[in-house]
Amino acid sequence: MTVLLQLILSGIMVGSIYSLVALGFVLIYKSSGIINVAQGQMLMIGGFVSWTFLSGIQLPDSLAAIFGSNHFPIPIAIALSVLVAILMGLIIERLLLRPMIGQPILAVVMMTIALAAFMDGMTTLLWGAGARNFPEFIPRTPIRLGELILSPQHLFAFLLAILLLAGFTLFFQRSHTGLQMRAAAEDHRVAQSLGVNVTRVFAMAWIISAVVSTLGGILLGSINGINLSLSFLGLKVLPVVLLGGLESIPGAIIAGPIIGILENLGVAYLDPLVGGGIKEVAPFFILLVVLLFKPYGLFGLQRIERV
Repeated sequence: MTVLLQLILSGIMVGSIYSLVALGFVLIYKSSGIINVAQGQMLMIGGFVSWTFLSGIQLPDSLAAIFGSNHFPIPIAIALSVLVAILMGLIIERLLLRPMIGQPILAVVMMTIALAAFMDGMTTLLWGAGARNFPEFIPRTPIRLGELILSPQHLFAFLLAILLLAGFTLFFQRSHTGLQMRAAAEDHRVAQSLGVNVTRVFAMAWIISAVVSTLGGILLGSINGINLSLSFLGLKVLPVVLLGGLESIPGAIIAGPIIGILENLGVAYLDPLVGGGIKEVAPFFILLVVLLFKPYGLFGLQRIERV
């Protein structure tokens, strides 16, 4: 029983990181109706940028004397990473997505596929193909709850996901900008005719998504380091997005731990039977099941189109 509870607890904690990445998908889709195929690449670049500020840049002696270290202090490094994420989101929206307003959704999705390929190439060019390890800024000493063991990094990710859930829910329901983003997602042209600044709405969505992805990259980097395969997580969380519902922020938060738990149970009980690989296959098997039986997700809105 203890083993089962440990698997469930670990799955919830790992799934909270999936939820963070899924939030980026949901934000983009909720505001613009676009599935951002490059979400994993944004996460990867955010992680590498964070590593650069945390460990990659050697400060000159004058600054090192002020900070007491050859590298940026952790709070400053994270703040600089967030600023780069804001700039990245703004550039993507301004140069690539803004000219696509009013175009068919398929054309916009193809643009994000091209963006993903470009980001993969740029990451290899700037940082190479090797792995990078983050300095320890979240304690690694396990937290014991009786016979259960809890990772501080996973607990931090879980708490951050809950805070983001509350913040984004209030943002979309209470703020003027959030309501504009919801209106723009329904119909770009109608929203524009009602006075909604669609271009500003899109810019906000991409900026927020880039920041969330960067935070996810920092968390993942603090746990296992970062490498080029980090971009694969963008595809791996698609089952999370679809299970929770493409437009549901609470759904993304809840579906992440569900996928995490199912992954852990599959690894523990099915891996010995099939020889391994369940963790990589399980999310996509769940994706197929969701598409077959619940295509709108647990919390998604079912739409009926009249023609």
